[in-house]
Amino acid sequence: MRDSITMQYLGFQTIGPGRDYAFQVRYAAGDVRDFTLTILNEAFTSHRVRYQDGPDLCSLKLRRELVASADHPSDTHFAISDGELDDYKVGHTSKSSNKLYKPKPKQDY
Repeated sequence: MRDSITMQYLGFQTIGPGRDYAFQVRYAAGDVRDFTLTILNEAFTSHRVRYQDGPDLCSLKLRRELVASADHPSDTHFAISDGELDDYKVGHTSKSSNKLYKPKPKQDY
């Protein structure tokens, strides 16, 4: 994606079986294109993705589509696939230790 492109998240709507996330891409030449990306509700209810991660997941997908098509994809609507959900979850899950703090050693008094 070239530096001369601005991508703006506009919000979402719950429509039918999913959430539609709206983005607007502005090109340096003054062109403006609207894109919609859909995540199925099942992905949220099955905890495959969190609601607050929806915009980030969709923006990453849109960036990949822009790069793959020299900034001008022929489609303006994309669906987030199961594989993309899995990749996002793996890449954005923090590996936490079993315990945040180690227990104090026992002392003999």
